[in-house]
Amino acid sequence: MRISHKEFEDAVERALEMIPEMFRAQLNNMTIAVEDLPSRDLLREMDVPPGETLFGVFTGVPLPERSVTEPPLYPDVILIFRKPLMAACHSYEELEEEIAITVVHELAHYLGLSEERLEELGYG
Repeated sequence: MRISHKEFEDAVERALEMIPEMFRAQLNNMTIAVEDLPSRDLLREMDVPPGETLFGVFTGVPLPERSVTEPPLYPDVILIFRKPLMAACHSYEELEEEIAITVVHELAHYLGLSEERLEELGYG
């Protein structure tokens, strides 16, 4: 599947509307940015095996790790990777759904939810 950068950003906007309110409410102080691909350094840092890739990543300090006396130096960001998502999806609807799942998954890292809890919620 191939769509323009603008169409992909529109899909991200629609996908955000699909996210359950309990998660969507947490996006108020979060930036969501679209990049074409994760960098090789990021893939290496995340221990992503060769031949696999990321759909998204949270960058920032998870809420449970924050200190009242030392606030984070940088804003919290969820990066969504356009090309891997397009390659994995066969329809626009599937793309929107996968973007929503990716955003919730990364937002869960911000909230400090474990991979196990994400699995229980259906976002693993």
